[in-house]
Amino acid sequence: MDRRAFTYGGLFAATCLASFAPAAQADEDFYRGRTIDLIVGYPVGGANDNYARLLSRHMGRHIPGAPSLVIRNMPGAGSLQAANHVYNAAPRDGSVLAIAAPTIALDQKFGAQGVRFDARKLEWIGRANSQVALVILRAQVKASTPQDALREEIVMAGTGASSTISIYPGVMNRLLGYRFKFIMGYKGSGDAMLAVERGEVEGMNISWESLEANHPTWLPERKVKPLVQFAQARHPSLPNTPTVVELARNDEERRILDALMSTVEVGVSFFTTPETPAARVEALRRGFDKMAEDPACIEEAAKLRLPLQPRRGEDVAALVASLVDLPDDLTKKMKAVYSAE
Repeated sequence: MDRRAFTYGGLFAATCLASFAPAAQADEDFYRGRTIDLIVGYPVGGANDNYARLLSRHMGRHIPGAPSLVIRNMPGAGSLQAANHVYNAAPRDGSVLAIAAPTIALDQKFGAQGVRFDARKLEWIGRANSQVALVILRAQVKASTPQDALREEIVMAGTGASSTISIYPGVMNRLLGYRFKFIMGYKGSGDAMLAVERGEVEGMNISWESLEANHPTWLPERKVKPLVQFAQARHPSLPNTPTVVELARNDEERRILDALMSTVEVGVSFFTTPETPAARVEALRRGFDKMAEDPACIEEAAKLRLPLQPRRGEDVAALVASLVDLPDDLTKKMKAVYSAE
């Protein structure tokens, strides 16, 4: 063996370890005794808020220095207000985490009103779960299938124009000829569910997790019926409910819908500010990964009916970038059906 190669190799390894140790210690010192603000772009009580609160109770102990996490609800503009705040106003030091709509990359791509961020420059920390949504209708509504629904106007609860509660059924209107009529102004999915329960509206679009967590008996007791689910493939718990992609009448519609539904894979994802020091991004990402494997977190998630299908932050970042960088021809077609503006 070449003694010099061995010596140089050992010296290189020792140098790497020596440089890594102070950085890790610095991150631990930064987070020790610190409070991380966890900004939720939704009101209290919906699925995204529930996931954020689960994270706030379990993630801190897996970050060097064991910081505490405190929820700050910041609803507005379908969560764009929260995304804008994190991008433009929050400190860029790893002391802020956030969750917003899985569609914010498309909002940026399509030039939606109010977007003041580049989703590719946000530091994506991890995904708790994909986010399949579905249109549910009150049992009293005549329509029971997507084909039935084409023949009548159905009154739906809406929140904001940039919320998936409104976006996905609106796509069905503009691309497939449905006539969902939105009553806008509900403050969040909790208020929208109450409107369905009271009969103020005939239905709504809701995430599967929110329905399961807040009204697990609605489907079994047939108080509501599922019409269509927004996903690329059928959810295991909804094997008889078609996906919106299945409703496509030709290859072009299928291509548009399949691309739009890739936002389902962004799902319930958390991010921090641009330009956060790389070592702190790494600490937050690996803390998230460890949390997702923590038996205490998994047990509480099951009790709360919050499924966990975690993905690493690096994977989410790549998916978000792919949405922002969609080819121009597809972007033009998607934009035409994405928003009523």
